[in-house]
Amino acid sequence: MSLCMKEGKDIIIFATKEDHDIPSKVQLPELEPQPGLIFPNGDINWNCPCLGGMATGPCGVEFREAFSCFHYSEADPKGSDCMELFKEMHSCMQEYPALYDNKDGKDDDDEGMGMGMNVEDANQSSTDQQPAKPAKEVAVSSTNEKN
Repeated sequence: MSLCMKEGKDIIIFATKEDHDIPSKVQLPELEPQPGLIFPNGDINWNCPCLGGMATGPCGVEFREAFSCFHYSEADPKGSDCMELFKEMHSCMQEYPALYDNKDGKDDDDEGMGMGMNVEDANQSSTDQQPAKPAKEVAVSSTNEKN
């Protein structure tokens, strides 16, 4: 016969050989769904792995301010009131080329704040039916070498 002990959040089960000879009767709880980028209440989940550490990197403050502004923006087109914050974030990212390097070799001056959107895209209404462009890759490097 098995023995169960609760230690903190964990349950420790000691099983005998006889316990392993019969099918288990343990019922596991349903897994709770993991939140995505936006919580059900509309708040931003800064711990979402989809952000790739952007919210905590050296430009994390600038990123959070710009992204928050865009998320909560009621301007038309959405986010048009956040351009200065995205410019500040872009300036910060330029100070850390080893982390936020543009791998395709294009000049970022024509790009929309390092977030994979062009300035033209930022000026379009959020109701436009054009497909979104993929976000730029963020290169993470522990060396100071340039590609």
